[in-house]
Amino acid sequence: MEDKIKIGIIGAGENTRKFHIPNFQKLDGVEVVSVCNRSRESGQKVADEFTIQKVFSNWIDLVKDSDINAVCIGTWPYMHKTLVEAALNNGKHVMTEARMTDSYENAKDMLSLSKASPGLIAQIVPGPMTLKFDKYIRKIIAEKEIGEIIQIDISISHQTPLTVNAGYPDYGSEYHWRNNLYLSGMNVMQLGIWYEAMMRWVGPAKNVYSRAKTVVNSKKNNKDYSFIEIPDHINIIGDLQIGATYNIKMSTVQGNAQKDSVWIFGTEGTLMLDCVDYVLYKGDRETNLCEIEIPDNYQSHWRVEEEFISAIRGKELITHTPFETGVKYMEFTEATRKSANSGTRIDLSI
Repeated sequence: MEDKIKIGIIGAGENTRKFHIPNFQKLDGVEVVSVCNRSRESGQKVADEFTIQKVFSNWIDLVKDSDINAVCIGTWPYMHKTLVEAALNNGKHVMTEARMTDSYENAKDMLSLSKASPGLIAQIVPGPMTLKFDKYIRKIIAEKEIGEIIQIDISISHQTPLTVNAGYPDYGSEYHWRNNLYLSGMNVMQLGIWYEAMMRWVGPAKNVYSRAKTVVNSKKNNKDYSFIEIPDHINIIGDLQIGATYNIKMSTVQGNAQKDSVWIFGTEGTLMLDCVDYVLYKGDRETNLCEIEIPDNYQSHWRVEEEFISAIRGKELITHTPFETGVKYMEFTEATRKSANSGTRIDLSI
């Protein structure tokens, strides 16, 4: 157990500045002591904003610094494996931004190294949208309030608070790092986030069959254009390990689309999560869908930084999100790309 925890930041993007740094700084016995960003100038700007002592010009010096015992990674996915491995190999606890990494193989390597690093905490930033509902949905399902699960339907047209783009195709939109196959890897829109949520409720998928399309296949990139290889529209069906089926529809190019929502159909009832207004509804054989209140003791909230520090101090285990879960959603996400390209069903590991 460590008392004073000193954290170095690698990659101070929007989430890191908005959540991670200020939330770490609110915790007793925790100090953010260093930062390394894409340029020394941008790193200095972050240091000035948050009163951080050290600014590093490169991340190698930061992870080797004996003054820190933990690292927070806020870079794009293509760097996550390299940085996680460097942090663990230098004896640092590590929390990395989601998505876990850029490929299933890299995710497995990260998990293997974390298991070979006893005493070091490794955590991924969780998908946040359903935290308020997850535990209560699990209770309803586990206690058979809606019977046996038949199917789960997830329909996301990116009307959620994490919207990147939504509605009809925007052929004049600017190129974003999430459109870059090298930087983003096998990740597709918010697919990993929602599959992570689905696993919290009903467990992992058994197989994947998908069809995908890139409707807006080029975007303005500075004074030029770049071609896009990552889908902006995807449909996925398959079986869950619990025996039910699932259907995920995700798109950033559907205009006048139905409201973003999750439907969980059981033999005796139905749950519907409104993913725009974030309200949970329940119905059964006798009643139509009605809003249900989530008891306070079943509600969770954003506490990723607190959980990371508590785990380092030996007070709790990582639940949001362990590397094992990240490996599962990276396998799923990559399988959807392979299935769409091959036109075949992909079986997942058990």
